[in-house]
Formats: sequence, C-alpha cells, structure tokens
Amino acid sequence: MQTLSQRGARRRLRTVWISDVHLGYHAARADFLLEFLHSVECEYLYLVGDIVDLWQIKRRPSWPQPHNDVVRTILGMARHGTRVIYVPGNHDEVLRAYVDHDFGNIAIREHAVHERVNGERLLVIHGDEFDAAVASSRWLGKLGSHAYDWLLTANVVVNAVRRRCGFPYWSLAGFLKHKVKNAVQYISRFETVVAEAAAREGVDGVVCGHIHRPEITTIGGIGYFNCGDWVESCTALVEQRDGRIELVEWQLERNPAAATAAAA
Repeated sequence: MQTLSQRGARRRLRTVWISDVHLGYHAARADFLLEFLHSVECEYLYLVGDIVDLWQIKRRPSWPQPHNDVVRTILGMARHGTRVIYVPGNHDEVLRAYVDHDFGNIAIREHAVHERVNGERLLVIHGDEFDAAVASSRWLGKLGSHAYDWLLTANVVVNAVRRRCGFPYWSLAGFLKHKVKNAVQYISRFETVVAEAAAREGVDGVVCGHIHRPEITTIGGIGYFNCGDWVESCTALVEQRDGRIELVEWQLERNPAAATAAAA
C-alpha cells in the first residue's frame, strides 16, 4: 500500500481528527503535523483537545515558527471551506469559556457528535473528564505532566544517539506506557470508562485523545477511536469518503523505509 507521502497529490478525506498537539511545548512535532495537514483536504476537521498547551506556556514557553504555521494552516483550512470543530482539553481549558460560540468557520464545543456516512454517530470528547488524577486533583495532574516532560526530554537525547547510529525513531515514553503495569492498567481502564460513557449517551462510538495512545478497537459493542498525539506517536484519525475510519501514523507514512521495517 502506498503511503500518503508517496501519493504526492493531496488526499481527499471526509473527516480528520487530531488531538494533543501541545503547541507551545518544546517537544511538540508541529513540523510533522504541518506535513500531514498539507497532505490532506477534508470537509470536517476536529481538534480534539490540548491543541495548545497553556500549562507548558506558563512554565516554559516554546513557540517556534512551525507552531505558528500550524495555527495559520488550520485557520486557512477553515477559511477555504473546512468545518473546524474545536473540543478543548485540560491543557487548553481556557477555551471552555467560549463553548457554543462560533468564530467564522470554527466552532468551539464542549463535545460534539459526528455522523458517519453509514449513519453511525460518534461522540467526540477530549477525555480528561474521565482521568481521575486530573479531575480530582489539579496539582497531581501537573505533577504527572512534569514527569512526562522529563521522559520526553530524555527521549530527545536517546533518539539523537539512535540517529547517529543509524537506528529509526523510538519512543521511550511510549515503551514505558506499554510495559509499566500501572500505566497499562490505567490505559485499559480509561478506554473502558470512555466506551461505557458513550454507550450511556446512546451513540455508536467515541473519538477521544488525552492519553497519547492511538487506538481503533471495539469495547462492549462501542467503537473506540483514540487520535493519539503529535508529541510521541504523531497520529491522526481519518474518515474516508466512504465512511471507513483509519489511523494515520505519520512517522511511517512519511518514511516508506520505516513503514516497511515496521511491517516486517
């Protein structure tokens, strides 16, 4: 199968979902996100929370040109007909003060319901309301953010060494999420709770972000779709024009050699 970068022309999609970009954070891969956004055209673009990281901006702001370019690109997409729906997360929660307001072709919503081509309805939420650490204790959530920041800084060093040795990108934080028992249990519980909440809302599935773990699966008859993030995994969810939903892993899409190695 050809990757997006091999196809050359922009890929025409019905819907794109992205989350956890964390603009304003030094580890955000805004350069990769720009490549992805420039490779697609879509009718709907859902920004599923934590697009801007106000926590990091208050602590240690970082806003290089690619971060500015991401904002300009999204505004340009909205100006040229893409319907942009912004569902704020915990790191950009200040925008929740503007829920139910529309700014041009950009709508800010606490949550949204997206209807697929086949008529199935998907609840779109960030997901932080189901994270007990963030919901019940703001300082505990920030403590976790500090630990995550340290892991990503260590990841930069590890991958600098790997590049010099000719090895591909590898996520230290992602590895620990899959190997540390408490992290695995937390992710599994989060997915289950989110799916149960979607079932109570009477929808067919749920799209979320927050935990930086891209996933497409079914839980208790409910479709569970997690966008991932643009710090570690650099992933997005896309809906084809026929209604199929796929996970795009941009680091593999942009690098055919890495995609081949991953498939081997």
